[in-house]
Amino acid sequence: MPAHFTQTIALVTGATNQIGHFLLPRLQAAGFRVIAISRAPIPPSAQGIMWQQLDLNTQALPPVAPSILFHLAPLSLLPKLLAELPNPLPIQRVIAFSSTSCFTKVSSSDPKEREIVQGLNDAELALAKVCSERQIAWTVFRPTLIYGAGKDKNISFIAQFIQRFGFFPLLAGGEGLRQPVHADDLAAACVQAYAEEATYNRAYNLSGGQTLSYREMVEGVFYSLGKPPRIISIPAQLFKLGVKIARNLPRFQHLSPAMLDRMNQDLCFDHKPATDDFGYRPRPFHASDLGLSPKPVNLLRPKSKQNAG
Repeated sequence: MPAHFTQTIALVTGATNQIGHFLLPRLQAAGFRVIAISRAPIPPSAQGIMWQQLDLNTQALPPVAPSILFHLAPLSLLPKLLAELPNPLPIQRVIAFSSTSCFTKVSSSDPKEREIVQGLNDAELALAKVCSERQIAWTVFRPTLIYGAGKDKNISFIAQFIQRFGFFPLLAGGEGLRQPVHADDLAAACVQAYAEEATYNRAYNLSGGQTLSYREMVEGVFYSLGKPPRIISIPAQLFKLGVKIARNLPRFQHLSPAMLDRMNQDLCFDHKPATDDFGYRPRPFHASDLGLSPKPVNLLRPKSKQNAG
């Protein structure tokens, strides 16, 4: 496997997503020439970056010569994209994103979620296989709940619900533990890990720097929006009926009864291997850092604890 890189061209797929929002400027600051690919329209503010608008579901990677590929698009697309590249390969290194959902949703009551888990597992195996065949050093990151750019379907959804209705419903006490991870910490992990040989051909769970309950996380969103928490506990049957009705609306189609069950489940992961191998040190969760409000206030209860590592 390569110990160094002869060029400093980085290709970023899925570049307009929440991790890309932070990764592109970090790569530029690190001295990379950046080629960014997105299915969404090219941002008008992007400077010093070569952008290409492509749909990787139907189109191949462009005929460029990057040393490193940071794949932020769906992982399932990557093995086929790499397998179709011509020889000799210019790409020597791949860093891609999966999710800790491959563990937390493996026994989900929702068949669609179980399909997602199977898809992630299959994609991780396929990526390792194609990279081995083509002598590409790979690393897979599995983040926990991502926040920080206002583009996620978890914390941003909570904020949108609060803004619209003025309260947030919880099943029972919402005591399941969470480790939200900031998208910028994931972007930093990409830059930290790309040249570290200890990370070659390995997968890492990347959790955030603080462990807190689902309820505390929701309270933090209220404070970020400058609102006092208004949290209502709703019985399970009534809650699931509400979700069933809400799924008929486009903005709530991602909801499922299985998500409610997880409100009171601990979804925690150790990121110490990432700290040991490439210095990963994620920030604590702060209501002032959600990317939701220009003047947030951090009033999280003090019983939350910082994660080791």
